[in-house]
Formats: sequence, structure tokens, C-alpha cells
Amino acid sequence: MKLSKRMETIAAFVPEGSRIADIGTDHGYIPIHLVQEGKANHAIAMDVRKGPLQRAQSHIREAGLIDAIEVRLSDGLLKLEKDEADCVVIAGMGGELMIHILEEGRRLWDHIPCWVLSPQSELHKMRRFLIEQAFFIEEETMIKEEGKYYVVMRAVRGSYIDRNEDREISYRYGKSLLESKNPVLTEYLEKEEEQIKGILNGLSAGESEAAKKRMKELETELSWNKEAQDAMR
Repeated sequence: MKLSKRMETIAAFVPEGSRIADIGTDHGYIPIHLVQEGKANHAIAMDVRKGPLQRAQSHIREAGLIDAIEVRLSDGLLKLEKDEADCVVIAGMGGELMIHILEEGRRLWDHIPCWVLSPQSELHKMRRFLIEQAFFIEEETMIKEEGKYYVVMRAVRGSYIDRNEDREISYRYGKSLLESKNPVLTEYLEKEEEQIKGILNGLSAGESEAAKKRMKELETELSWNKEAQDAMR
């Protein structure tokens, strides 16, 4: 099965020999790919909606993997038991929703060693949540596909906290991405700087309190962007 670049990257973050649970599976492509490639021994494709699950089940049947991939209706992690998976994949949704799903599945945190996450928004909230809840982001990358930027991370439970993790630019842009000087992040930072400056120029003539407040927020964001770019050099 041919996956998109984003989904290929997500699949690459799953350890060999995993028993995976794919939360918000949609078409079921990631579980199918992982089982076909022999990277996952067993998979549970989970979704809160019946429509996507029916599509996933159809694709699983077409791939001849009914015995290897189970389809399960579940609101996030609620229907997953502690001993059913050793790697959870959550992708294709906003960071705040992902945080909510993780909080609702708190009972599983210490029973599942690997969490592969790809939030589509609120990345700084996602990273802050993980670090504050004693997760360690052991690997992270940023890719670009069809003009959009995506981050994929693998988190594990652990008490290791680097003092440099607890910095705003680490939450916003990712400590490991900054340290590795990820080339896609470099491009993203340059584009973000241009966008922020453009919005600031448009607000410069604004006299309202709302405009002034927004300008101050943007200037703070610009300072974080500059700090990140300096760290990448």
C-alpha cells in the first residue's frame, strides 16, 4: 500500500514488532501498511465514527488482513484495554483534541511504552502537556507535503527532563528539531517570520486597544521566532 509522505513518516516512527492501536484510524491505511510490512504483529483500528470504521474494515478485508487487524468503535482510548497494545498512534487531529484523548486515557499511560503522535495544530500545547506529564519526546521530525508542514513525534514515559526543554521555543518548535537543525523547520521559521511581519505591517496604523494588544502578541511571537532561528545557526 502506497502511503502519503506524512503517513509514511508516522509509520516509520512505530517500533518493529509492535502491537498497535491507531486512534482515529479513518481509512485504516496505517495499520494495514504496518501489518503488510511485517512491522506490526497485530493492530486495532479505532475511530469514534461508524463511517470511517466501515471504510477501514472494507480496506482491511480487501488486503486480506481481517485476522490481523481488529476494527473497534471507540471514543479515543476509552475502549482500549491495558494489555492490548504496546504502541498507540494518534494523528490527523488538532493538538487540543489529542490532549483530551490522552487525558481520558490516563489509565493506560504506564502500560503502553510508545506513543506516536502527529498533531495538526497547537503543537506548543502538545509538547508542554507531554513534558509536564512526564513524557519524554525521544524523537521528532518535521516534514512538508503539498505545501503544508507536519510534525511527527514519538513519546515515551519517563522522568528525564532537560532544562532546555522547559523553554518557550522548545515548546513552540521542538527541542530536538532545533538541535538537529531540521531543514524543514528552517524553512518554516523563515515563512513564519515573513507572515508575522506582514500582519504587523497591516496593524501598524491601528489605534484600537484590540489592534495594540494583537501587535504586542505578534511582537512576542516574532521574538520567539528570532530566538529559534538564532538557535538553528
